[in-house]
Amino acid sequence: MVMNFRDNSWIVLAIMCFSLLICSTKSSVSYDHKALVINGQKRILLSGSIHYPRSTPEMWPDLIRKAKEGGLDVIQTYVFWNGHEPSPGQYYFGDRYDLVRFIKLVQQAGLYVSLRIGPYVCAEWNFGGIPVWLKYVPGMVFRTDNGPFKTAMQKFTKKIVDIMKAEKLFETQGGPIILSQIENEYGPMEWEIGSAGKTYTKWTAAMALGLSTGVPWVMCKQDDAPYPIINTCNGFYCEGFKPNSVDQPKIWTENWTGWFTEFGGAIPNRPVEDLAFSVARFIQNGGSFMNYYMYHGGTNFDRTSGEFITTSYDYDAPLDEYGLLREPKYSHLKEMHKVIKLCEPALVSVDPTITSLGNKQEAHVFKSKTSCAAFLSNYDTGYAAKVMFRGFPYDLPAWSISILPDCKTEYHNTAKIRSPSILVKMVPTSTRFSWESYNEAIPSSSDYGTFARDGLLEQISMTRDKTDYFWYLTDITISSDERFLKTGEDPLLTICSAGHALHVFVNGRLAGTSYGALSSPKLTFSQQIKLRAGVNKLALLSTAVGLSNAGVHYETWNTGILGPATLNGLNSGTWDMSKWKWSFKIGINGEAMDLHTLTGSSSVEWTEGSFVAVKQPLTWYKSSFNAPVGNEPLALDMNTMGKGQVWVNGRNIGRHWPAYTAHGNCGRCNYAGIYNEKKCLSNCGQSSQKWYHVPRSWLKPSGNLLVVFEEWGGDPSGISVVKRTNK
Repeated sequence: MVMNFRDNSWIVLAIMCFSLLICSTKSSVSYDHKALVINGQKRILLSGSIHYPRSTPEMWPDLIRKAKEGGLDVIQTYVFWNGHEPSPGQYYFGDRYDLVRFIKLVQQAGLYVSLRIGPYVCAEWNFGGIPVWLKYVPGMVFRTDNGPFKTAMQKFTKKIVDIMKAEKLFETQGGPIILSQIENEYGPMEWEIGSAGKTYTKWTAAMALGLSTGVPWVMCKQDDAPYPIINTCNGFYCEGFKPNSVDQPKIWTENWTGWFTEFGGAIPNRPVEDLAFSVARFIQNGGSFMNYYMYHGGTNFDRTSGEFITTSYDYDAPLDEYGLLREPKYSHLKEMHKVIKLCEPALVSVDPTITSLGNKQEAHVFKSKTSCAAFLSNYDTGYAAKVMFRGFPYDLPAWSISILPDCKTEYHNTAKIRSPSILVKMVPTSTRFSWESYNEAIPSSSDYGTFARDGLLEQISMTRDKTDYFWYLTDITISSDERFLKTGEDPLLTICSAGHALHVFVNGRLAGTSYGALSSPKLTFSQQIKLRAGVNKLALLSTAVGLSNAGVHYETWNTGILGPATLNGLNSGTWDMSKWKWSFKIGINGEAMDLHTLTGSSSVEWTEGSFVAVKQPLTWYKSSFNAPVGNEPLALDMNTMGKGQVWVNGRNIGRHWPAYTAHGNCGRCNYAGIYNEKKCLSNCGQSSQKWYHVPRSWLKPSGNLLVVFEEWGGDPSGISVVKRTNK
């Protein structure tokens, strides 16, 4: 009896120990110099960025499924502070900002998550993801050794970590999160700031580690990341990158699959041959975690895009803005991913042996006791090469890598595309609009909501970015004896603005428009204007087009008219209007009346039929329409419009600006050779963006409300609904 009891006790104890071992194995993430170690297993991990607010919750399952079918192991996303804390202490995690729901969907698909908390994100996102209200906290200086900023940053970071812990979403809790990121691309900024930046880096690292997530933390582009935080690489190529500790794996947090499009810019395209080459080159040089930025770019709905960034954030990603496969990019990468996975046992076991195969050719061989994988590389940008490897010949196209999972057979070459190109088209639908219009009134200094000051005011300090629009109003009194009234030589009005666009109205008429660009957001309006004897009404509508998302202390950068503002050509010479008394108004009337909603649009009289305004500035348009049949993604073709915003059923689909023509050097594109965002451009001379995504989930079968606010003047009769299809 005693003996049996003891035997049984040992059996129970053995089972408990084994169970503990399994549990501990299932809930651990660590690393060595080769790779991340998950559940006790070294992994080669292929990841892709999908930003949850840039698509709809209804799209998430399909995007995640396609990412998994494309051979990814991990979904990476930023956390968007200004979306989650729109006002101090008021948090929002609903709809497109339902981070927990998004992560759980990734987990349900059997994928891991790399969570980039930041909370500064850049991402071509408005204000780099930091709430605008934070700028106005007393004593605030962003991203340096500054008490108010560190307090706010720590509070939000802890908020996110606590939510993840409460939902048991870290890998150590049985969840999918295997990596967390603190800060973002801070290394270059630290270098410019100096000692305060270094202090901030050390504080940031200690703060993150103190949150005890149980998974490794990373800092991208941070060569002095304090151990054990892993510094990682961002760029078009990262094969030469080395972490700052020999004990850490080689991680690539952003492999740019294309580039963003700016208003006024051509559309960048990165050839898949080069993208695949960059991945294979990274892996053959010991890389073990590679993330595509972006795998699905999506849409900058609402006013979330950064300064001069288009509403589309397509990024030439393997999944296009609408979630469709971009071929052959998607399938070619999918094929490569499968082959890399075949090489995984060898890749995580040993470092490569590198041998020369020619002047610009070499072999990286990973040979362990049980496996062997080889990467045969041709770095020549102009010529293919035939190389001999282990007694067999291999044909290597220019700028390509062949992968041999068994050190014999070429399973994949990065430049040999077997997948067909599939043309995705925008196809017209039968949807018809019956437009009505409403004219936005130009305010006067006596209107409700206006206020007066001496001198000019910075725009965002007044609007707090609640609107793109800010009015500057003043009177110009002209004496009857001014010579220009007789000569006809009209005075020259010069207005200098910090950006981003400016509409000038004189006595109720549009006198002209000026606008900047991403490379130079400041603008100068300089034009002769018609004035009459007596009082003339000058109204300047300053328009923001997103806020800066990158740069040293970008929170100090200005928007709006700060002067000088002058009027030249008068009897007394030049008037400096900068110090005059000005009246100001935040926003436009239609916004205050919620004209983009069903209730608001019903509160005013709209013009119909032949009286609908065409090519007139400051005009609201509305129409109802039925959803096209089918399930293809939908978009609005806005090519006949100028600039403004669009709403569907009260939801803002983003800023439209088809009148801004794309500039750049578009021509033939050779995949071979170093890629940059200026290399393979398309769409020159056309609208930077003419199609605007309308999510199907935002529509009802019938009776949908479409509202457009047009700043410049356009022809709504040219607006149409199109389907995106590859059929």
